[in-house]
Amino acid sequence: MDINFESERPIFLQIAECLEDAVLSGAYPEGSQIPSITEISVGFKINPATALKGINLLVDSGIVYKKRGIGMFVSAGAARKLIQKRRAQFYESYVSGLVKEARRLGLSETEINSMIRKGFGE
Repeated sequence: MDINFESERPIFLQIAECLEDAVLSGAYPEGSQIPSITEISVGFKINPATALKGINLLVDSGIVYKKRGIGMFVSAGAARKLIQKRRAQFYESYVSGLVKEARRLGLSETEINSMIRKGFGE
């Protein structure tokens, strides 16, 4: 996991995203234990409250769950939930803007598809 302390994005969000990436990559499969708040805070030299805030985002979204006295674990279906979430974010962040700009430029759907295929070929 990499945290950019110079970024405008809050550290707790970066922690949550790093753990999401690890779940999506298979580093933390469903049912596996994730690092503890202490391990994260010591590893990144951050306040444990910041690490907890990032983990709580994942708990609130059902990506991880707590086993009292044992630790935090990846929930069943976590990868599927993350893929759905990231696809929705991808649409909002990229596709929606792409279509608006294409319309402003008078580009057709066929032309955009051709550009996308070209991009995949590079």
